[in-house]
Amino acid sequence: MSFDTTSMASDLPFLGPKSGPSSMELRQFSRPHRHHASPTLGELMQLVGDVNNSSNSNHDRVFEPQIQSYPFVLSFNNLSYSVKTPKNISLSNSLGGNKIDVSNTKVLLDDISGEAREGEIMAVLGASGSGKSTLIDALANRIAKEKLKGTVMLNGEVLESKLVKVISAYVMQDDLLFPMLTVEETLMFSAEFRLPRTLSKSKKKARVEALIDQLGLRNAAGTVIGDEGHRGVSGGERRRVSIGIDIIHDPIVLFLDEPTSGLDSTSAFMVVKVLQRIAQSGSIVIMSIHQPSYRLMSLLDKLIFLSKGQMVYSDTPSKLPDFFAQFGNPIPENEDRTEFALDFIRELEISGSGSQPLVDFNKTWIRKNANESNLGQGAKLSLKDAISASISRGKLVSGATNMDSNLSSSVPTFANSFWVEVLVIAKRSMLNSWRSPELYAIRLGAIIVTGTILSTMFYKLDNSPRGIKERLGFFAFAMSTMFYTCAEAIPMFLQERYIFMRETAYNAYRRSSYVVSHSIIAIPSLIFLSFVFACITFWAVGLAGGTMGFFTFLLFIFASFWVGSSFVTFLSGVVAHVMLGYTVVVAVLAYFLLFSGFFITRDRIPSYWLWFHYMSLVKYPYQGVLQNEFGDPTECFVTGTQIFDNSPLGAISDSMKVKLLKSMSQTLGVNITSSTCLTNGADILKQQGVTDINKWGCFWVTIALGFFFRILFYFALLVGSKNKRR
Repeated sequence: MSFDTTSMASDLPFLGPKSGPSSMELRQFSRPHRHHASPTLGELMQLVGDVNNSSNSNHDRVFEPQIQSYPFVLSFNNLSYSVKTPKNISLSNSLGGNKIDVSNTKVLLDDISGEAREGEIMAVLGASGSGKSTLIDALANRIAKEKLKGTVMLNGEVLESKLVKVISAYVMQDDLLFPMLTVEETLMFSAEFRLPRTLSKSKKKARVEALIDQLGLRNAAGTVIGDEGHRGVSGGERRRVSIGIDIIHDPIVLFLDEPTSGLDSTSAFMVVKVLQRIAQSGSIVIMSIHQPSYRLMSLLDKLIFLSKGQMVYSDTPSKLPDFFAQFGNPIPENEDRTEFALDFIRELEISGSGSQPLVDFNKTWIRKNANESNLGQGAKLSLKDAISASISRGKLVSGATNMDSNLSSSVPTFANSFWVEVLVIAKRSMLNSWRSPELYAIRLGAIIVTGTILSTMFYKLDNSPRGIKERLGFFAFAMSTMFYTCAEAIPMFLQERYIFMRETAYNAYRRSSYVVSHSIIAIPSLIFLSFVFACITFWAVGLAGGTMGFFTFLLFIFASFWVGSSFVTFLSGVVAHVMLGYTVVVAVLAYFLLFSGFFITRDRIPSYWLWFHYMSLVKYPYQGVLQNEFGDPTECFVTGTQIFDNSPLGAISDSMKVKLLKSMSQTLGVNITSSTCLTNGADILKQQGVTDINKWGCFWVTIALGFFFRILFYFALLVGSKNKRR
């Protein structure tokens, strides 16, 4: 199979300059020179700035990086982690009659130790279920502290959770990106989140441009990420973008969970080549990988093989043949080393003795080679001095410039202020929504269709007893419609859920900023929807109150949208599945309508269900619009003979109705004529049981409930997005 490395080298800056096929092949398969330090993103940014600002820029200028390095060493000792299975299992021994208790504890990591150094790539290999991702999570502080045994240290100092979030980054196996943003926009938003506000817009832009070149994404910079319905970048480019958004601040430690999964060999090689550049710029790169190719092995500096949570090999790739040769199973000359190792480990696992002999031999191997290698020598600098030196080089842009004795307190938790985060999140959400308006268009269409149907069904209602009944039905249906159309908002957060969890796990922004931003950007769209519905229905139905009544009706429509949207948003933070979310929303809103006071008035609701009446979100806007409609004391709704309209006597002639009124007048001692007002608005409100809270009280309670559910949404995110194993 031929491989055109010449053209690739010319197109991809991280593969080096264009050269002949033989030299390119040698460059790919030979071990890289580890003493060469690549420039940090900070130095690349400075280079970009110099080139842009120079009047006679030299495009052939070669960047000479600093020779001095500031080494970091991440060491982990005796890491162990186990989880409880659902229940105990008892097996009967047919020979002795005794019961054998099977343990309900599953060990995922069993006494794992090792270290990773700056400038190197450490890869964790093993079959599915061997513990690769678990080890990466343990090193990245993604396992609850009380569950993980052992220590993780950087330059001999135990890493605290707050410090890990600032100096490291974690790239998930799945590419969680906004599909309608371009590559450059995605990286720019990441820069606005992770880089401090003290850095100018031009500097952030320069950093993004340098990163695009470092990742080899220049040709795809203006292409949208894409999804199933929109064509976008390739799989390899998407993976490199995922890496880029997490290294925009140039972290000291980079964790990756199977970054080559699902990629072809060429794309996988490109990704790992980028990781090599990142490591050489002064970072520690630790990744899990399923089965690297021969070319990928040439880029790796250290391997850890796992078997059912135990370490069976920990050394450089070059020592793999010697390791298996001394164990008694040499690797055949023409066989791939990695494939042989993984296949051999799998054979041991299914054998009677398991992989324990290989685990014991690895411990002996490590002790034997400890004096020959630099294992355990530690770092040249203290953690404080090493971080300060890295910051001075331009790494860890969101870190502090002055380090005191307490590292955790000197490193800022977030790069930007609360309101800066709110603005950036709002800008990104609006841009993404503007390019995919389908959800909002469907919601607007539903409002227009519903409003048109209601306007034609309830056109020009009169003030007769029948008109009163129809008005009550219109208000009940209209208010409940506001809530049901809000169910369209369920997928909006669920689509962003895992992006949100990834970004907040390493302090890209505050959870509170996300909640406030999404609350603010929701308001203009809700106002527009409310205005459209009110304009379609108010005058067509013939509601009372004139201009003032219209704006009051508009306010209650908006309040209904607000509390409905807030409630659905809260549920989307609790329920992680779209269909389950729709089921819960439809069921709960049906209960709210049942207890709103329309089907059965408040005084008729059983006392043990009265609490649900006051919890009903439909109750307050429904009562508010009723009071807006029937609040005029001079308006009469039932006069004289109309009293018989809702009874069997409604079918008799008008002359007979007049005679009945005269008879009733004599009996009651009150003169009742055909023009006498028998029921005004206050009487209707009393009959409907809506006198417990006044109109504006209903409005403010509805608005307050909207804020209440937004606060609950925040706590749901706080509790449900810890992103740590328990």
